[in-house]
Amino acid sequence: MDTMRERFAAVTTELLDSDPRLAVVLAVISSDRFSDAARAHPDRVIDVGIREQLLVGATGGLALTGLRPIAHTFASFLTERAFEQVKLDIGHQGVGAVLVSAGASYDIAAGGRTHQAPGDVALLDTLDGWTVHVPGHPDEADALLRHAAADGDSRVYVRLSDHSNVAPRPVSPGRFQVLREGRAGVVLAVGPMLDAVLDATADRDVTVLYASTVRPFDAATVREATAGTDAADLVVVEPYLTGTSSAHAAEALADVPHRVLALGTRRAELRHYGTWREHVAGHGLDAESLRARIDAFLRV
Repeated sequence: MDTMRERFAAVTTELLDSDPRLAVVLAVISSDRFSDAARAHPDRVIDVGIREQLLVGATGGLALTGLRPIAHTFASFLTERAFEQVKLDIGHQGVGAVLVSAGASYDIAAGGRTHQAPGDVALLDTLDGWTVHVPGHPDEADALLRHAAADGDSRVYVRLSDHSNVAPRPVSPGRFQVLREGRAGVVLAVGPMLDAVLDATADRDVTVLYASTVRPFDAATVREATAGTDAADLVVVEPYLTGTSSAHAAEALADVPHRVLALGTRRAELRHYGTWREHVAGHGLDAESLRARIDAFLRV
């Protein structure tokens, strides 16, 4: 199976050929994957060098000219290092763009903390009007990238990861999918956390929801799912900072007594390199750890 990042390069190269409004802005990262596209479209494939703030600033400028720009680099460089430019050159200017990250929370574990961005979605939550896609499989990344490229002048963040589910799910931007129904509570799995959640709850009487798009947060489906359980208990399992979606979940259930358990990467830094799989386990996001934590919360 190819990776989400490989699929991104292939899909975007294809879209550059068919959509003259599309442009790609790079900061060295993945530039080798766009060498053919750069030769075919030298005015719409732009590498600014290792200058991430310029990467986003140039993206905002291209959007002001009427293009639909896609900016790409590692998540920590795109959302953290260049956050002021995301806030001002895109948001404040009122233009649309597609930001596509790679590396996610801990994919590049051997690169150390500089290459880890578990707080990226939480950081974007401080800004208004962003759609956030968290695909759980390369096929989902493919579909969501195409949707984002064609989504008018909207502001979209697509979070790519090496961590992937075995099988893709149909994407439905803006809607959570109901994969299983039960009475003991609701577990919402985000993107690549689905396989572990399904394993952890395989013989439990719980409803399982799946989200490959987390912003906007599908409050209606959450309300409907919890209404069908014995108590409005919701577990949110995200592949990034614990509690990132807690406020959205609480708002969705504000009119009923409820409990929310947030599971994600811990705030405490894991000061070991290792692999992304070891970091998943280190944060308690493997199936065995999730089962224990979900069972204790839902008392199943």
